[in-house]
Order: sequence, then C-alpha cells, then structure tokens
Amino acid sequence: MTTKAENTEKQSNRNTLLFLTIFTFLIGEAYILLNKYHWFILFNLIPLIAIIIISIFYFTEWTIFFMVFVTPLAIGLRELEITQNFDLSIPTEPLMIIFSGIYLINEWLKGITPKQVFKHPVSIIIFIQILWMFITTLTSMNILVSLKYLIARLWFVISSYFLMTYLFRDFNNIKKFIWMYLIGLSTVAVITIIKHAEYNFHHKIADWIVTPFYNDHTAYGAALALFIPATISLMIIEKNALKTNILLVLTVLIITATVLSYARAAWVGVIFALLTFITLLLKIKFKTLLITLISSLIIIFSFSEQILVLVGKNKTDSEGGLYENVVSIYNIKNDASNLERINRWNCAIRMFLDKPIFGFGPGTYQFFYAPYQISKEKTIISTNFGTGGNSHSEYLGPLSEQGLIGLIIVSLLTVLVFSLGYKLAYSATGQTKILSIGIFLGLVTYFIHGFFNNFLDTDKLSLPFWAFIAALVSIDTYHKPQKQLL
Repeated sequence: MTTKAENTEKQSNRNTLLFLTIFTFLIGEAYILLNKYHWFILFNLIPLIAIIIISIFYFTEWTIFFMVFVTPLAIGLRELEITQNFDLSIPTEPLMIIFSGIYLINEWLKGITPKQVFKHPVSIIIFIQILWMFITTLTSMNILVSLKYLIARLWFVISSYFLMTYLFRDFNNIKKFIWMYLIGLSTVAVITIIKHAEYNFHHKIADWIVTPFYNDHTAYGAALALFIPATISLMIIEKNALKTNILLVLTVLIITATVLSYARAAWVGVIFALLTFITLLLKIKFKTLLITLISSLIIIFSFSEQILVLVGKNKTDSEGGLYENVVSIYNIKNDASNLERINRWNCAIRMFLDKPIFGFGPGTYQFFYAPYQISKEKTIISTNFGTGGNSHSEYLGPLSEQGLIGLIIVSLLTVLVFSLGYKLAYSATGQTKILSIGIFLGLVTYFIHGFFNNFLDTDKLSLPFWAFIAALVSIDTYHKPQKQLL
C-alpha cells in the first residue's frame, strides 16, 4: 500500500506537470497571437485533440458517439481557410481514421467481429465493391486521385459500417446513434432556419445559407430526409414522455428544414419512402415489387419518346417559390439545374462507352467529363473546363469511373439492402420492427436521392448511410427476428 506521503507527492507531481503544460500552452498562444496569427485556430485545436485522444482510449464508446454528434457540425479545412491544397472535415474525418485503425488492430489481434457479419450478403457485396475499386484504381487515368478516393472510402466504410456492427451488438446503441446524429443535425437546422429567416426564406438563399456546415443545400436536404423516418420510429418506441415530446419537436423541425432546404431530390426521396411504407402496410413482398419495377422500366423505355414529349411541355422553372420548385422537379425543358444533371449523366454514359470495363478510375469523373459535353446539352451552369461538380448520380458515377461492373455492384447493394429492409419489416417484432422500418425508409430516401446527386464521398452522408445499413445487418445478425417470411 502507498503511504499518505507518497500519494501527496504523486498528486504534487501531477499538479506540477499540469501547471507546466498549461504554462507552455499559454506561452505558445502568446507567440502565435503576436507572430503567427493565421495559425491561431489550428494551434487552439491542440487541447481539443489531446482530450479526444485521451477519450478514445478511456471512453471509446462515448467518443464514437461524439464523432456521430459532431459530424453534421464538422467544418472542412478549406472552409476554415487553413489550407486550399486538400480538404479534411474537422474533427470527423481524423476521428474516422483513428477509429478505423483501432478497429483493424482489434480485429487482427482479437477478431472482435463475428463471422456472421462478414458472411452477411451485404458485407460480401461491400467487400466486392472495395476490391473492384482497388482494381480500377490500378487501371485509373489518374492513379493518385483514385488512390485518395479509395483510402477515403476505406475509412468511411470501416468506421461507419464495420465498427458500427460491433457497436450495434447492443440494440440500445442503435437508438443512441440516431439520437446523437439527430441532435447535431437539429442544431444545424436551427442555425440555418434562423439565418434563412433573415432573407424571408428566399429559395436562392438556400443554396449557400447552409455553410459552413454543408457546402451544398442538396447534401443538407439529403441528411434531413434520411432522418425523418428514423426519428418518427424512435418517437413511436420511446417510453419516456419527455423524450417523446422532444422527438416530436425534432420531427417537426427536420421536416420543416427539409421543405426549406429547397432540395427537390430530398423531397422526391421522402415521397418514395412514403410509397415504400404503403407497400409494407399492404405486406407486398419485395420480389413482387422487384418484378413489377423491372417490368415498368421496360414499358417506360418502350414509350420513352412519348414520355419525353409529355414531360417536355413542363416549362416551370425552379427559380420561383416553393410551388414552382415542386412543379419543376420533372421540367427537362428549360430548368437549368435539371438540364445540367442530364448533361452530366450523358457525359457519364459517353465516358462509360469509351471505357466500359474498368472506367476512368474512382473519383476521376470531374477531371475527365468536360470533353464529353455536347454544345446543345450545355447550360448556363456548364463550364468548358468541367469544373465544379461530379456526375450527380450514385449509379452513373461508378458506371463512368468503374465500368459496368461498378454499376452492377452498386445496383446489387441497393437490391440487397431493400431485400433486407423488407425481410426485417415483415419478420421482426416490437421495437425491433418499428426501428427497422424507420431506418430502412431513411435509406430509401437516399437510394432515391442517389439518382440525382452523389454525396457518399463526404463524411456528412457516408456516416449515417453506412451506419444505417450496419444497423439493419446488426438487427439481422444479433437481434434475430422470431420468424422469417421471405
């Protein structure tokens, strides 16, 4: 046993070390203020980084939830004007990198993930996707860009999917995840709505009012739409009256924020989620829906010319108010935003036709699509150098960058997640059933949104997207439904 004198000496040493640390930091602070003011923000991140590192090792689970909470609030290095050479979302992406490393070390030493998770069809298709991205990186037209893209995808998937399947062994952690991200997202929503109100909620202001948290109002809308069904499901299963009322307020808040985001793709995603919910109420099997969908696509393709003529009569532009934005969703006549998307999609298809097997390489679309533009398809938004954008599609992007196999893999992932969502909706019971439906419908909003935009190369959408898939896989693996109907 240690004596009282020894304890006193140890405490004295700790106090001395703490004093010297604070004193050294203050000296550094004074020097930065006088000589290197442009390093002020970065220098003041040091204490925060130290606290986070200590927390990672002593309070790992809660540090993960801190990462979840802060993701909607994270700001990029470029936005902070620290650097223009590369961008990193602070503090989210550094945390993702650290947690990815910790997970891989633990998996290597202890094998913390059950084999059922790795053998799950969804996990297998994710492995295949990563493998194909690696192969197409080797054949890329710009290997450095593709390698960066691949590495970023790895830390997104490891920290947001595989790590979460470990965390979600406890069913309550799924609910905690929704809570933490929702609180962060709601904070952004409140700030954005207050700022937007100063401009009478003008639709043009929605494009930039979400900065510095989001660089695009459509990404903000996608995140909001993703959490509408999940928040409602959490509210339904919550037994605490106070928490239920809080969730009701948050539900109204994020629905309002979604409308005011003027993100039309997010609105379409929510509508499709509602239609999917109706099919669940009617207990329609996913196989039946899949066959119906394929048949419908064949019919639509057969009458594509007549449909284009009909749709072409819509000349309502999104430059108007809320009503005009809704009506302009299917305007392919003179709406610049819609026409630019069509321009980008056509470029992606032409790029695919040039390199149908391996594509141009992951993350390279924006560097190579410019020559594939046709004059008659260009809009006032288009640029001759192809700057300022990507393919605007989670499906055509991989087609142009990773070839036909890239599109097939993404399509299979979509089908498998839908199949799993329907399976859990019909076979689970109680809280598990309700939460599964909410999470699945949230994913539906993004799978639909993915036809119009692509944000899975950002932490803001990658974390909730992969974590929601991890939640469904975890429910299927750890929290077995009592009966199987599919």
